Parts: sequence; C-alpha cells; structure tokens
Amino acid sequence: MTHPLARTGAALLLGAVGFLVDARAQTTTPAPVGDVGPLQQETQGDDAATAATTEPPAPPPSATRNCRGNWSSYARYWELDADTDCGNFNIRGYKPISLSWVHGNRVNTAPQSDNDTRDVAAADAQAYERNEMRIQLSVRSKLATGLLFWEPGGPRDSLWFGYTQQSYWQLFNAELSRPFRATDHEPELIYIAPTPMHLFWGWHWSYTGLAINHQSNGQTLPQSRSWNRAILMTGVEKDNRYSLGLRLWQRLGDGDSDSSSDINAQDDNPGIEDSYGRAELMTAWHPNPGHNLVLTLRHNLRPDTERNGLTSWRMEWLRSLDRQAPGLRLHVQIFSGYGDSLIDYNYRRTTFSIGLSLVDF
Repeated sequence: MTHPLARTGAALLLGAVGFLVDARAQTTTPAPVGDVGPLQQETQGDDAATAATTEPPAPPPSATRNCRGNWSSYARYWELDADTDCGNFNIRGYKPISLSWVHGNRVNTAPQSDNDTRDVAAADAQAYERNEMRIQLSVRSKLATGLLFWEPGGPRDSLWFGYTQQSYWQLFNAELSRPFRATDHEPELIYIAPTPMHLFWGWHWSYTGLAINHQSNGQTLPQSRSWNRAILMTGVEKDNRYSLGLRLWQRLGDGDSDSSSDINAQDDNPGIEDSYGRAELMTAWHPNPGHNLVLTLRHNLRPDTERNGLTSWRMEWLRSLDRQAPGLRLHVQIFSGYGDSLIDYNYRRTTFSIGLSLVDF
C-alpha cells in the first residue's frame, strides 16, 4: 500500500516544532541579572547619610553568569561545582527529547529470544512497515547534593533520578491501525562525583559516576523484555569542544533464585550482553554552539563471540535552528547494529532518521 508519507511526515514535524518551542519557553532559565555596580554616593553629615539611597550590591559572579552559563559541557550537565549548581528537585533534560521519522532496511515482524518461551510464532508475525516515527522523552532531577564531600564554592557530588522513554510508532501503517510497535522504559538512579584533574594535551577529567539502571518494554509474554544493570561511567573533555564518555556495565541477575537454571528460565533476553553490549564509548565534537557531531560505539568485550565484538554504532548531527533558542535542533542520525530497541536486542538492522530534538533545556 502506498501512503502519503511526505505530506504526513512534514505535517507531523511542523506540529512538533510548535510543541517543542512551547516546551522550551516554559522551561528556559530566566536571563541572568546584568552586571550593575552599586551606586556610589558621597554624603555630608549624619542626616545626609541617613537619607542617601543606594542600589543593591552587584550579584556575585556565579549568580551573574548563572548555573547554565559558559562553563564546560560536563560541568553544566552534571552541575559539578557551586557555580553550576541549579538546585535540587528541578526538572532538567537528560537525553534528547526528540521526534523523528525513521526508515529501516528491515523491521522485526516476529521478535525472537534465546529463551524459547519468549518467541513470537511466525503465524503471529505483524505486517510492520519500514517507515515509522520515533518518539523519545527523557528527563532527570537532582535529588541530593554533597552526599560524600562538599567544598564551599567548589566541587560537590550529587544523586540523580533519570527516566527515558523511547517509542517506535507505525504512524504510516493504516492497515494495522497505526500501532506503537515498541516502547522502552528506562528509569535509573545515578550518583556523580566530580574528578577535577588535568590530564595531558589539554584534556580534563571531569567526573565519575555509578548508576543502577532498569530497562523494560512493559510487555507480557511472549514479548516481555527487561534487564537490570549496574553502570560505571566517566567523562573527559577538552576546550569545551571535544568530549569522551565511557560507560561499562554489569548485568544484575534476573529472578529471585540463586540457581542459574532458574534465573535462565525467567530471563526475558538471555545473552543480551553479547548482542546489546557491555560497554559504550561516546565521542562528541562541538565545533560551535550551533553544531554537534556525536559518534557512539557499543562493544560486548567478547570479540570471539558471533557478534564479533562491536555490536552497534550510531552517528548523529545536531544543528540549532534558532540562535535565541539553541536547544531546539535538527537531529539527523544513522544507526547500525543490535539493540535499536529492547525488543530488537538480538535483531540487527540499519536505520536513517531525521527530526527535531529539544536538547539541554
């Protein structure tokens, strides 16, 4: 069946512009107070001194620049010191909030698992189309600051809660009544500690962190997919233009039993580490505030497995659409590998997507 893809996609993206601009307007931090020095007045006699009026003193430099000011990328993102601290229990962006049109070279019509009870029978395969929409919502909030160390006016650690939801929507598939093909939910608790250390060649070690992460697609058998991880992370950067982020994770066992056979029987996705990976390296280049280029690689750290070590790669380009609202960006992405969604953890495909993202609001 032929669908009016171009007209429908264009209308949806135009509607998304209005939605994302409104969201940014509601969440943009107020502009910082300008640098206005105190009015100096000379007085003569006690009466004149009493009657004299002065302007309030100028705000300290940290308030003038404000917590979203011109600091390094990681310092702003994780609020690593006093000058970048925006307070607790406020909503911030986490991963990009995005709406994109996606074209895949193939689509998973009958998801399979290494656990036979989680397979979808071929007779139940769905006539999914390769063109669909991807919606990602992602927010976080800082729960506490200065848990283990606190230096007045300096670095401090923090505890965060984050939540990410990603959905694939078969918007152009009228035959199946435009269903959501997959939706992944990812809550996590994240501890971040600053590591203010200069390395070499201008690189700076910014932070180290530990996260407890749960990811699930919220489905019942046979399409249920979920796993839990402990994630160790760290990040370095240079000149506020280059950054490297590394994450290593260990899967936490599925089920309540200590028996490995019982755990495997309850496992929605055995062997997910070999397909999805055990490590992730993200490299980013920010040539100017309006452009970002990001490459993300995932690896299973087992080069002798059938997945051959590298499990996926993702290349992204983000371009600001408005200098006054740099968080609203054109988002172009190419992905190839396993784990584009949790239901596809062992299904390899390549996708191209283009859309809009709200970043760092």
